[in-house]
Amino acid sequence: MFTQEQIITAVIIFAARVMDVSLGTFRNVLVIRRKRLYAFIVSFFECLIWIYAVSRVITDLTDPITSVAFALGFATGTFMGITIEGLFKIGEQAVRIFSLKGDDISDSLRSQGFRVTVFEGKGRNGPVKMVFVQVKRRNVKKVFKLARTIDPLCFMVVDDICDAYTA
Repeated sequence: MFTQEQIITAVIIFAARVMDVSLGTFRNVLVIRRKRLYAFIVSFFECLIWIYAVSRVITDLTDPITSVAFALGFATGTFMGITIEGLFKIGEQAVRIFSLKGDDISDSLRSQGFRVTVFEGKGRNGPVKMVFVQVKRRNVKKVFKLARTIDPLCFMVVDDICDAYTA
């Protein structure tokens, strides 16, 4: 059905697309996080790999296996790029914790080295505290765990943030 050369070419195209699309997804995150130099470097290699993959497909447009490998590599690369970005956890996030036990949560977070600001608020059933913590993305789960240990019913919101001077 397919020759050994066609299969090898398809595998190479697939691998190239997985790499270039993974890099592209990761580059987008770097751009959003204002990591210009890293985005520049990643985009250079992303483009080189893309040119190679496209040139392999264009050499024989009548071969369906190369087109399928190209598309499948794109889809797989998107998945892999998101996975890779999740492993690096670049940037910072703001965690807002709404709880009746806000003072206890803030004390616990401070004892773990987190910088915390507490606001007084009025919830549906009366006074509530909003605990605001700015943390590196890799520490968000730790904040969640500490807060839930003290108040399993607390409500938490997480937002991506960047400094105003880099926006």
